[in-house]
Amino acid sequence: MKIIILAVAEQELSEAIAYYNLECPGLGYEFALEAKDSLKRIDSFPDAWPSFSANTRRCLISRFPYGILYCRRKDEIIVYAVMHLKHNSEKWLERLHKYQKSLK
Repeated sequence: MKIIILAVAEQELSEAIAYYNLECPGLGYEFALEAKDSLKRIDSFPDAWPSFSANTRRCLISRFPYGILYCRRKDEIIVYAVMHLKHNSEKWLERLHKYQKSLK
């Protein structure tokens, strides 16, 4: 299955990697590996994680307080966000609605 990561989600991932590398050298790269493993799990089992909204799911990233917010569409997976779990989820819901409107 093809995985499409929105630019804003790529930016969130990059920022989290940079943050963790500042906190402890190399930790950001460990975060990146865990995120990559999560994407592999999503690709293998796209319906395995709980719903976040009507058409989206959230896969938690192991060891870190982050989740990958995504939607399965036919033969592709769209990653909307790499979200910190302590932040307000309304921010990501607004992004979902905005992106889904642009597809219509």
